[in-house]
Amino acid sequence: MPTTTEIRQQITNDIIAALSSNALPPWRRPWANDPNAPGLHTSLSTGNSYRGINQMILQLSAWKRQFTSKWWGTFKQIQSNGGRVNKGQRATKIILWKPIDRKRTSEQGETVDDKFFVMREFAVFNADQTSGMERFQVGYSQSEASNENHYSEADNVIEATGADIHFGGNQAFYSISGDYIQMPFRRQFVTPEAYYETCFHELCHYSESRTGFDRAKPENSYDFAELVAEIGACFLMGELNLPTTDNLENHAAYLKSWLKAMDDDPKFIFRAAAQSSKATDYILSFSRKSETVSEAVEEPVCA
Repeated sequence: MPTTTEIRQQITNDIIAALSSNALPPWRRPWANDPNAPGLHTSLSTGNSYRGINQMILQLSAWKRQFTSKWWGTFKQIQSNGGRVNKGQRATKIILWKPIDRKRTSEQGETVDDKFFVMREFAVFNADQTSGMERFQVGYSQSEASNENHYSEADNVIEATGADIHFGGNQAFYSISGDYIQMPFRRQFVTPEAYYETCFHELCHYSESRTGFDRAKPENSYDFAELVAEIGACFLMGELNLPTTDNLENHAAYLKSWLKAMDDDPKFIFRAAAQSSKATDYILSFSRKSETVSEAVEEPVCA
């Protein structure tokens, strides 16, 4: 059984390879207007999207193996939905943080109950790897919602945060000192998706101080914060069924530093993915009721 360090390193190596391929990052993928298409990759058992590093693992696997469905399940979950895994199909390993109970001695010398978490892998398959699961595959159903509906929902999400957003000029940024977001006018963007993606990126920066992200800590560098906002914006676009744009021009300058940081520290991309999910949850919390996340327990941001 691979160790936690080995699991982290393999996942990091796969993401480094993807980012070094001159293709779009696996988390930045346009998709068809189909209810079974990512968006965010989703658990068959719960109907909820995966979070943090598990979302990135599944995005990477789908990108490498050209899966088009957003739905994933274990062997048994697929069977319970009336399907079967096709012969010769290889599973994708995602992670679960399993709590282990133990006893420890407190500072007062007393024996107390405690627990620690151990990283474990478990196997899931994409709906594209199955038979009898056509209803979960792209092309077998059509979205009833128009892009205008998705835009309206995105506007509601943005407005519900209560963030102070100023419009005008040719720059998009979040002012820490003024606690406001500066955005060009909507008409200045080439597509509506580009507008929302940019606004969500800045909202991720807006969420930092509100979700315990301390810029003063050495590990929370400017480049790290940009990666969190880049992934977080894509997560939000996925949650709202809006495609991301098909370029990384605004973030190309950071790519080299992201690759070096991942090469130096296997925990780097785990921390970024966890913080991105935290930002996404915060931004959505104002317009959505609390929902149960996927059965895979995610690694804490501080781990």
